[in-house]
Amino acid sequence: MDEVFKALADPTRRALLDELFRADGQTLGALEERFPMSRFGVMKHLRQLEQAGLVVTRRRGREKLHFLNPVPIRLVHDRWVSKYAEPWAATLSGLKSRLERSMERVFEIYIRTTPERLWEAITDGEIRSRYNFGSRVNSDWQPGSRLEMTHPNADGLLGEGEVIEVEPPRRLVHSMVALWSDEVKDVGATRVTWEIEPVGDSCRLTVTHGELPEGASEQLYGGWPMILSGLKTWLETGEVLTTPGSLLYGR
Repeated sequence: MDEVFKALADPTRRALLDELFRADGQTLGALEERFPMSRFGVMKHLRQLEQAGLVVTRRRGREKLHFLNPVPIRLVHDRWVSKYAEPWAATLSGLKSRLERSMERVFEIYIRTTPERLWEAITDGEIRSRYNFGSRVNSDWQPGSRLEMTHPNADGLLGEGEVIEVEPPRRLVHSMVALWSDEVKDVGATRVTWEIEPVGDSCRLTVTHGELPEGASEQLYGGWPMILSGLKTWLETGEVLTTPGSLLYGR
């Protein structure tokens, strides 16, 4: 967390985050035009934001796009909100809540575990319920198979989709049609990509929620920071993390 606080302490880096809040998924050239400094200077600040996990990059052809990653902010919020003043917590929450306009959301987290154990936690319905607000996601996880999201307190399905790609224990792609509220039912299918990369004794997990319509409700993607924080907590400590989402759905 020291790197996150260090990254947020610099006004230029905060301004870069603000610019990505305005329009996520920008190239270095586009960001450079917004700041009165050299290309190298912008690259240096972006590198520090990447090292802190606040920015994630993705290649699109020859372009390198920069996306916001609100997961570290969620982790800071979960750890410090009960210890420090609420205005600081409100500021952190505001950073996340403004991520509403792009067609794709990228979330990244590091977890001290093995790829195999992380894959199991993603694909096992019972384990999934421990960090996914009590909801199970059930499938045989074969390409073309159906998946269903259920909750013991729900009358019907919370979501459904189709498995698209399966490369255990590194990559999983599936569609998801959200059914948990009237606000999200009409959106149709979106796409969720899970990518696992071993890093020493840890794994980097990147979740990309794509094919989101512009202006999509945060109900579709806003729960990912809490879900991934809960996944990290469960795998590293065996404990279930209490989040606003888990309280809302009555885990």
